[in-house]
Amino acid sequence: MKLDKPLLIVITGPTGSGKTALSIRLAKYFNCEIISADSRQIFKELSIGSAAPDTEELAKVSHHLVADLSVSENFNAGMFEQKALVLLKSLFTKNPVQIVCGGSGMYIKALLYGLDEFPEISSSTRENIKNFYHENGLEALQKKLFEVDPEYYAEVDIQNPQRMMRALEVFESSGRKFSSFKTKNETERFFDSIVIATDLPRNELYERINQRTLTMFKMGWLDECKSLMLYRHKNALQTVGYKEIFDHLDGKISFDECVSLIQQNTRRYAKRQVTYIKHQLNAHFFHPDDFSNLKDFIVGRVPDEKSW
Repeated sequence: MKLDKPLLIVITGPTGSGKTALSIRLAKYFNCEIISADSRQIFKELSIGSAAPDTEELAKVSHHLVADLSVSENFNAGMFEQKALVLLKSLFTKNPVQIVCGGSGMYIKALLYGLDEFPEISSSTRENIKNFYHENGLEALQKKLFEVDPEYYAEVDIQNPQRMMRALEVFESSGRKFSSFKTKNETERFFDSIVIATDLPRNELYERINQRTLTMFKMGWLDECKSLMLYRHKNALQTVGYKEIFDHLDGKISFDECVSLIQQNTRRYAKRQVTYIKHQLNAHFFHPDDFSNLKDFIVGRVPDEKSW
């Protein structure tokens, strides 16, 4: 069924599943541009650890929200929503088909449906949650979040204490689950959308994750992290990969242990991403190499006035 509004194609999927290559191939076919929906690719200092599009990929298709900010700056789902909406209003004047690509489910959901306004967090609540984490550790924080908000626990990076503390702050301040703020009052958008998720057999996905981790180290990921030590408290660096490398640089774990933990925790994170996509984003699943069927599936839904 063809649509009257402009069409936003969302390419998402677990980490390491071929989203970037697929989105570039589609963008070249539709002669459109790509907005990154990745919570780390926005930061210019995290190019290796975030698996951001490289120079060659950026030269093939115009990208937005890639390497736009310094890691010293803040960025969140609400900010992404506003920036992406402004970009889309401009991009749709050039082509009624545009692409958003990334694995940050909350960013995508914010763009497609909007987010409820979060409550004000008092300094005392924030301090109490922070003290709980420092006194009891990461596992206690994970357990507490699972008890009060199992839905968000299933999707969040549970190696990231900042995001878990944020969810607990919202719960303590409002009495509502953090996840509930992403399901109410869906906002009407000026575009239609279709969500495509890259779908790989688990063993293939896990092997790609394992190999990509090794490749990132060969590209200089360790040196990238050394240059970021002053910013290690930032939310973007409280994530899989960076946390393990900082532990290695602190002498807490060996390099081999670091690599193994990153591979293991990335596989776990990918599993949670798949769960979120299935339950929250109403996605259509395609193998990233199945371009012909995917292209036909999308073409049948584009606006009548084509510009590719």
